[in-house]
Amino acid sequence: MGYYVILSTLTDEGRKTLKNNPERIFEVNKELEAMGVKVKAQYAVLGPYDFVNIVEAPDNETVARMSVEIGSRGTVQMLSMAATPVEEFIKSLK
Repeated sequence: MGYYVILSTLTDEGRKTLKNNPERIFEVNKELEAMGVKVKAQYAVLGPYDFVNIVEAPDNETVARMSVEIGSRGTVQMLSMAATPVEEFIKSLK
């Protein structure tokens, strides 16, 4: 399993959906789990992105499929980045 950072920005349609149904965030998290992507941490943020998620998934392909599926709905745009825990990174340098 690997870790990924997902930066997401709501579209106009996504903002409308969230305003009308704030619990939709948790519904989407359940959908992600069904796709094999587990949300480990989730933050609403200010700035160019609306949310930062730390997720765990078996591989890049799973994250890519999730990104296409969720992105195809037209409510959010995402940037996905593979992440390595600092301890593992340091270990790999030795």
